[in-house]
Parts: sequence; structure tokens; C-alpha cells
Amino acid sequence: MNVLLIGSGGREHAIAYKLSSSKNLTQLFCMSGNSGMKGLCELVEGSPSNFATVLNFCKENNIELVIVGPEQPLVDGLADFLIENGIKTFGPTKAGAMLEGSKKFSKDFMLKHEIPTAKYKTFMASTDAKADLDNWNYPLVIKASGLAAGKGVIICQNLQEAEKCIEDLMDHKIFGSSSDTILIEEFLEGKEASLIAFIDGDNFLLTPTSRDHKRLGNNDEGPNTGGMGAYSPVADVSEEIIEQVKTEGFEKVLSGLKKDGINYCGVLYAGLMLTKDGPKVLEFNVRFGDPEAQVILPMIKNDLLDLMLACCDKKLAEQSIEILPKSALTVTMASKGYPQTSSKGDIIEGLQNFDDKQLENGDTTIFHAATKCENDTWQTNGGRVLYVTAMADNLESAREKVYQDIEKIKFEGSQYRTDIAKK
Repeated sequence: MNVLLIGSGGREHAIAYKLSSSKNLTQLFCMSGNSGMKGLCELVEGSPSNFATVLNFCKENNIELVIVGPEQPLVDGLADFLIENGIKTFGPTKAGAMLEGSKKFSKDFMLKHEIPTAKYKTFMASTDAKADLDNWNYPLVIKASGLAAGKGVIICQNLQEAEKCIEDLMDHKIFGSSSDTILIEEFLEGKEASLIAFIDGDNFLLTPTSRDHKRLGNNDEGPNTGGMGAYSPVADVSEEIIEQVKTEGFEKVLSGLKKDGINYCGVLYAGLMLTKDGPKVLEFNVRFGDPEAQVILPMIKNDLLDLMLACCDKKLAEQSIEILPKSALTVTMASKGYPQTSSKGDIIEGLQNFDDKQLENGDTTIFHAATKCENDTWQTNGGRVLYVTAMADNLESAREKVYQDIEKIKFEGSQYRTDIAKK
């Protein structure tokens, strides 16, 4: 089977890594991928925002399945377009993708279908939002409704911080049009965790639990990022909690989607807060998390292509997910200045130590996100650059392995946390 993967980040590298061992895979293409993926797939020039380009490539190369990795093409309707043109696609249509594309839509959906979540209000004018701030307890959470690369969520400790946040989002447009509408939410106490499910529209299968670390610095200090590291499984997510998320989360989501006439095929990510009153949904994402994919996918023993095809063909009920009895951990190495700016062109040293390494063999694997290779020299290409990843019999062993090996990789201004999975 010829497969086209859409995307270029660490998540897509992890997907390609897992797909490469699929027994039914003939050839894997990636548009546009990154330099670190070259050994796993054929990189294809082109932008997924140009739907005609994607379709023409599919027709010319006998593509039998398209896998859409990032959220933006899904929100833009790429899956709709491909399906309408007879191309089997793993990823929700535009209507389903609104669960991530609009936090207002998502929260309204949760309220309508009685999915436990934080109390909230939405605003389309900064004056209205600021006028309402006296009605909230602090800290509170302010969110850009639209897509903001995982950085549009701000925790405000007091009235002054909240007012400045609203001005930054709505008046100064630091995240562009994504904050034309904002949400103010109650702050939930507890530990965060993630559960991701494969969905075929009628059934779902859960992947291993994971925990992301959003803040740039140790001890969860500094600005929000797209994710500075993750691990799986999460010991404090009990079977009881998982059952609660199944019944109060995913089952209600599926039922709600059906009631609203939305056929959903792909993965659904539930970001959770484990509160004293039980798990509550912070947000939904309509794709694998990044960096959660880097630790979840290696933990799944199944053939990934089989699972994705089962979703597309509404045959997920015939599948079950087998999880390896191991632990996985990844640490993000980010460029100088991230997340405010993104340094590019810095020389990366040490990657030659990790070529063709296999997690299953106990080796550390490097998933690339923002790299380029020119004249056999690796360089940074902005943002989150690399994900140093290991899998072992237990979490501490995986952690020790990653931090031993991360010291072998050097580039100017590199940033990474040293406390991933410490709490």
C-alpha cells in the first residue's frame, strides 16, 4: 500500500517511524517532512494548504491512504476534500476538527453533551472581557479560541495579569486572528494527563496514558510552549480514572458527534485535569499530541497502519490495542529564544551517534522536528528542534538513558528541561 503522510514535525517523524514497520506498507511518502525522516520515507515538496497539489500527487502515485498529522490542514478541510475525491483519509473532517479549531465550539460541545469541564465564558471584545474579570476567582485561565500552536493558554494570577493578557490577545493580536474570540475559564486544581483514542465514528480504542510538560523551564516555570517533554504511562492515572474518562468523556463525545451529525475518523486527544471531583477535560485535540506521539506510538505493539485503516473502514470493533509492558520518555531540545523567537542555522553536533537507532532494542532514538542537513552538516531550523526519546522496562531507566544521551548533542543556545517525569 502506498501511503502519504502530511506534516513535518516530530509527531510526523514518530508516525513515520511506527509506520515503517507495517507489513502492508509498500511505500511511504511525506509532504513535506523533515531531513531526519529521509531514512523512513520519501520526502515530497508541496504545501498541504494547496489541496489540488495534494490530490494530484495522490493520483499520480497511486496513494491508497492519506494520514493528516497536524491540526491546521484538518481545520482547513483537507480531509473533506480528499474524501470527496475518493482518497481514503485518516483524520477528521472540518466539522469534527472544530473540536480543536475553535475552543468556543469545543466548550459549547462539552456543555451541550454533559462532558465534565471547567466553567467558562466567551468574549469577542476586549472591553467586555475586562469588564467581567471582577466576577472570577484567581488564578483564572484565558484562552485564544483559535489555533495558536499550543501556546494560546495563559494562567493569570491576579486582575492586573488578566487585563494585560486580554489586551495582548485581543488588542495586540500576539497570536493573530486566533484570539478574535477568547475564553475565560475557572482554574482547575490537580495534575494533568492525556488520553488519546483511535475513533472510527462508532467505536474507540484507547492508547497508553501520557503526560506532557508545557512550560519552558524546570518546575513548570516560564512561558507555555508546544511541549518540552512527555512520558508514558502515567502511574497516577488509575484504571478507575481511565474508566471515568471512557464513560464521561469518549463515550459522550461519540454520542454527541452522532447526535450532531458529525462522522469522525482519526484520533481524538483528551487533555485532562485530575481534580478532587474526578477527571475533567481541559481541551480536545484532533490529532496525536506533539510530543505525546513520540512516547505513545512506540508503546503500541500493533501495526499502526492496520489501526488507521480500521478507523477509515469502520472496523475498529475488530481490533484491540496491545500495549508493551514498558515506559517511554522524550525530552524536547528547543532553539535559542524559543518560544518568543526561533533561532535558525545553528550547527548541531552529535547526531551521528544516533543514526538508525531502534527504541525496541533499548537504543535512544532522535525524532526530528525542525532540522535541515546541508553538505552533511545538521542545522537547527527554528522552534522545537529535536526529541530525544528512550523506552525501557521502567520510567526511571528510560529517563536515565535520555539524560545520559542528550548531553551528546550540542547546538548553540539549546534549551531543554532536566526534570521531565520527576513529578
